[in-house]
Amino acid sequence: MNYKADPELLKNRTVLVTGAGDGIGKIAAQSFAKHGANVILLGKTRTKLESVFDTISSETNTNPIIVQIDLANAREEQFKQLTVAIEREFGRLDGLLHNASILGSKVPIESYDTTRWKNVLDVNLNAAFILTRELLPVMRKSRDASIIFTSSGVGRKGRAFWGAYAVSKFAIEGLAEVLAQELENTSNIRVNSLNPGGTRTKMRAQAYPAEDPGTLPMALQHMALYLYLIGPDSKGITGEKFDAKTWEGF
Repeated sequence: MNYKADPELLKNRTVLVTGAGDGIGKIAAQSFAKHGANVILLGKTRTKLESVFDTISSETNTNPIIVQIDLANAREEQFKQLTVAIEREFGRLDGLLHNASILGSKVPIESYDTTRWKNVLDVNLNAAFILTRELLPVMRKSRDASIIFTSSGVGRKGRAFWGAYAVSKFAIEGLAEVLAQELENTSNIRVNSLNPGGTRTKMRAQAYPAEDPGTLPMALQHMALYLYLIGPDSKGITGEKFDAKTWEGF
């Protein structure tokens, strides 16, 4: 699809991005801000979030906010407090990009460590569920809100040795489908999943250490799709599974 976002696509909108300190989350947050959004930068490493904050502040006239939360150890109360703060500061939430994920171990299921398994599910799935649940009331205040769940090719077709990561992404797909149906006729909130595919990120390098990163698209090359889904141009599209490679023609 040949899509070009209007420079003011997200003007006066508020968007929360998890995993905003690095990789695709960082680029998405900066891209959203360049198109007018007030971006809430959620992540676990404050120095990385501050770097993104500084870039957005110097390059845009938007109002970014840092929220430091380690999703592996997040408490429900933190998400409840975040919802209250968003409503107080902005009045509503127009977009939510679930980008944060951890890879875990690439080993056979019979060798997978229980603690590591639970940790991957906590970050990739459980935190996304709780955060979404708590934010829904403030998202209902938007005229048209968008939730994007980040999926993976191994979350649509299982692959040996991808363990908890693959299982978490299968579950994310299910969560997105259920939520999309529940909200379709009861709200102005749309829900879709997005598989960015192979992208030049640290996680990809961790998963495929022998791969030449030069053969992969950079995160910036995916931003047309991210902007389309998070912005009002995708209004009415919900319950869909998007693949960056197919959508962008890579």
